[in-house]
Amino acid sequence: MIIDAHAHVWPDKIAELALSANRLPELNARGDGTVSGLEADMAASGVSVSCCLGIANEARHVDSVNRFVAGLTSDTRFGFGTVHVDLSVEENMASLRRHGVRAVKIHPLFQGFALDDPRLWSIFEAFGDEIAVITHVGEGGSPEANRLSSPKMIADIAKQFPALRLMACHFGGYKILDDAEEMLNGADVVLETSWPPSLSTLRPERVRDLIRRHGAERIVFGSDWPMTSPAEEIKAIDSLGLSDDETKLVLGGTLARVLGIDSPWS
Repeated sequence: MIIDAHAHVWPDKIAELALSANRLPELNARGDGTVSGLEADMAASGVSVSCCLGIANEARHVDSVNRFVAGLTSDTRFGFGTVHVDLSVEENMASLRRHGVRAVKIHPLFQGFALDDPRLWSIFEAFGDEIAVITHVGEGGSPEANRLSSPKMIADIAKQFPALRLMACHFGGYKILDDAEEMLNGADVVLETSWPPSLSTLRPERVRDLIRRHGAERIVFGSDWPMTSPAEEIKAIDSLGLSDDETKLVLGGTLARVLGIDSPWS
């Protein structure tokens, strides 16, 4: 049962505009960002469940984004909502609970606040073990934006909030994998595998060794659709030379446990 931890979708009427506005240098989208486009790629790749990540770049959009992702949730889609530090802890929590959202995506590059912002930490404290978190970590924007997230910040969050179900995208450090491997060695954080334009651009033996050091039970598969092809990213995982049990944990078992999804692989 393959579960994709990392897919971005928008309402059909704004998907093209949103995808263009969030474009990262040197990356070309492989999908259209719509729900129907995601479902087509899921069918083609064998993904059973996709985590649909919503992001509010501005505080005023938090509740509408949470409403949208809550409406997406089904047997094949798990909606990840959003929070923003320009809202109070109480306002953020009220929006999540109002819409029944049980997980959120943080994206410092687009939201404009750092992972070590005290306002964000106050939100994490309120999450406890109730709300799961997946966050971008690493580069991908301007030098100023790149400084908003780092492997060290993830390690500090993991220490400060041991109950938080924390997942760090891009192995905890997009384009700064050396730092991630050093800072997150032994950290109690789940790492996600996406690496646009493809995981296959990293040496397979390095990825395999990283997964085995950290433990497949703390690794989740993510495609970062629509920036990548889920089918190609699954092929990259299958080509790492992991054992069958390790591969099943990475491709779905670990995430099923983290999110409380019934799965024969968990």
